[in-house]
Amino acid sequence: METKRKKKPRDTNKDEPLEAPNRAALSFNHFANWTARATGRPAAFILALAVVLAWAITGPLFNFSDTWQLVINTGTTIVTFLMVFLIQSTQNRDTAAVQLKLDELIRATQGAHNTLLDLEQLDEAELDRIRKLYAQLADKAKTGIHPEIETGVPEVESLTTEEKSGTKATRVK
Repeated sequence: METKRKKKPRDTNKDEPLEAPNRAALSFNHFANWTARATGRPAAFILALAVVLAWAITGPLFNFSDTWQLVINTGTTIVTFLMVFLIQSTQNRDTAAVQLKLDELIRATQGAHNTLLDLEQLDEAELDRIRKLYAQLADKAKTGIHPEIETGVPEVESLTTEEKSGTKATRVK
């Protein structure tokens, strides 16, 4: 029998000071960011392609031996294994930063639902339930849209007026 474990909400006690990252964590973050930027550039791809081509060209020199094949297999496995952790670390920080920015926008926007803060802490079932509620709200909103009234955008208003009258206005840029 499977039981659902709910994640504990983050401790948001504002009186407690934030824990300062240690030197090793700062160094790792710096290295991970640098590596993610460097490996995402065309030069990194060209370098990787050059390594593979050099390996392929040396195949006849080594009679395509098992050792020759093991070199590329081992090298690519090690690089892939390490890159997974570096990229995941960078992605985690980027995602956390985006979530904080979205949380701040929700918090600062009048009329926004503060209950949407920290949605990423909910489990899949709770997210699906909220997603369905918002899909229903979107469907209701779509049926009641009157662009000429609700947009406040002159271009949209003129387009809907033109559509109703059957004329096309020329636009001056």
